[in-house]
Amino acid sequence: MAGNGGIIGPVNTISIGLNTITSKTSTGAITTQSGTRTVKALLVAGGGGGGGICTGQSLQGQGGGGAGGVRDLEINVNGNTPYTATIGGAGSAGPGSGCACAARGGVGGDSYIVIGCTTYTATGGGGAGADVVDGRTGGSGGGGGRGSDGGAGNTPPTTPSQGNTGGDGDKGCSPSNASGGGGGGHTGTGANAPGATVGGAGGAGTDFSPTYGCVGPTCSVFGGGGGGGGNTGGAGGSGGGGAGGSGSNSSGTGGTTNTGGGGGGVSKSSGSKAGSAGGSGIVIVKELTKASGVWSMGTVYNQVKDDHWTYTTAAVDYLVIGGGANGGLGGGGGAGGYRTSYGVPAVSSLTLRTGTYDVTVGGNGSASIFNPGGVEGTTQISASAGGSGGSNCGRAGNPGGSGGGAGAGSCTPTNRYPGVGGPGNAGGYSPPEGNPGGNIASPGSWATSGGGGGGAGGAGNVGKPAGTGVGGSGAVSSITGACVTRAGGGGSSNIAPASGPNVTSACGSAGGPGGGGDAGIWPGTDGENGTVNTGSGGGAATGNPTFGASTGVGSGGSGIVIIRVPSARTLAATPSPANPVTSCVGPTNDKVAQFTVTGTLTIT
Repeated sequence: MAGNGGIIGPVNTISIGLNTITSKTSTGAITTQSGTRTVKALLVAGGGGGGGICTGQSLQGQGGGGAGGVRDLEINVNGNTPYTATIGGAGSAGPGSGCACAARGGVGGDSYIVIGCTTYTATGGGGAGADVVDGRTGGSGGGGGRGSDGGAGNTPPTTPSQGNTGGDGDKGCSPSNASGGGGGGHTGTGANAPGATVGGAGGAGTDFSPTYGCVGPTCSVFGGGGGGGGNTGGAGGSGGGGAGGSGSNSSGTGGTTNTGGGGGGVSKSSGSKAGSAGGSGIVIVKELTKASGVWSMGTVYNQVKDDHWTYTTAAVDYLVIGGGANGGLGGGGGAGGYRTSYGVPAVSSLTLRTGTYDVTVGGNGSASIFNPGGVEGTTQISASAGGSGGSNCGRAGNPGGSGGGAGAGSCTPTNRYPGVGGPGNAGGYSPPEGNPGGNIASPGSWATSGGGGGGAGGAGNVGKPAGTGVGGSGAVSSITGACVTRAGGGGSSNIAPASGPNVTSACGSAGGPGGGGDAGIWPGTDGENGTVNTGSGGGAATGNPTFGASTGVGSGGSGIVIIRVPSARTLAATPSPANPVTSCVGPTNDKVAQFTVTGTLTIT
């Protein structure tokens, strides 16, 4: 009988990492999930620096820095284990002093991850060459300076290649009118300088977004070479490469941070000038869900028992808005936190197993959560409640998804507060889930309105004279197929003066677009509630100290959770009809579930 439980063939290694993606922009540990056995690891080293020009040289351009080496690896790992990833630093700019050798760009730092007894390394990009000095070798080679060759890439060699060679600098007869070669990139070699006045373009980087989603400042395009300097500088390579300097006195553009891009080379008419630095590296790990070979009978039994046997997944876009907050006495209520993946290139959709998920829709002052108990940002999305508005005497607004506005300025001098709005983004998310509430311009003045509540699309407005503390604007989403603005901040108000011709009146400001409640007006009109299922802030109350009374505050509007999946999936939402499901949305006939109350979502 076969030792694998009666099945002939290689025993399968099963990895259940749910395709979780973790990126590191600074050195630190990446801890795998308990079921992960295989990962994809993208290692991007720091880019090389662009070349500088020494004192006394005339019109010249020098080489662009080589991109940091880029390696895309599949590695076996253990579950629930920390692995340290080291991020390569940027290569320094070639200085504008010393001999030609000293003006070469610095080499980028290596990026590496240690798994078991093996260190997997991407080599730093080669620094650019300077006057008649070749570019340095590296992951990708640095471009040559005037009269010199580009440095070799893929050094030390890896398979597949981690980079390419830098381009040569101009080798014409005139030492005072020359240009530099482009630094090598991960996909393409650096271009040779096409003539005495034009720098070579940096080699192109590589787009890894199909595997890793949109990560970093260039949406997963990494390893672009820096452009050579010249009268017309060479373009930087896609993937963070900096452009070469153009004209008579330009250092060029630095490589983009956390892309491994090479720095641009200098262009200078006389005297000395430093080049530009490369971009630092990054490490991205994707924990795979996969298997190969043949399963043993024992493995099949255990996987079925633990609910880890084969399953399907769905790409899930979301809009989650927390409940808005009450207004205060003068300060507008802040909108609930606003988090979405739909139409936001920097935010990836969720990859979820088909199945049933709980959905919590926050009421006034409460958070909304898709799949409570999941992993935040991977299988769970939370949006914080808004911050309530501040009270009179300029009391501060409260923090929240978006912050509450500061209270109205009315008070005696001994009891005045600074009059600041509450901060937004209480959950500390990236991108931020909201904005701060508005401050007030003159704490202590009877005529000073409170600050408007913060909205998803903008901060609350500063309270100055009555009527100016408008709530912050909401944000627009088309996740349902129609453009809808939600999560506006509540409007603010002032307090009627204790004496004088306006003793019986006080004015209110409008709520922010997207459902923010308008402030109350003395006498007789309460602050408006934020619009239901927009997560908008409530309008502020106003009052009159002479009569010892105030109007009522407006309540925050309840939040909402909206889920959108491709047409191949089916959605069911309970309870119905409060949580409707719509089909045939948009040009790809997607399906959308809108949760206006707490319930459950089933994806099949």
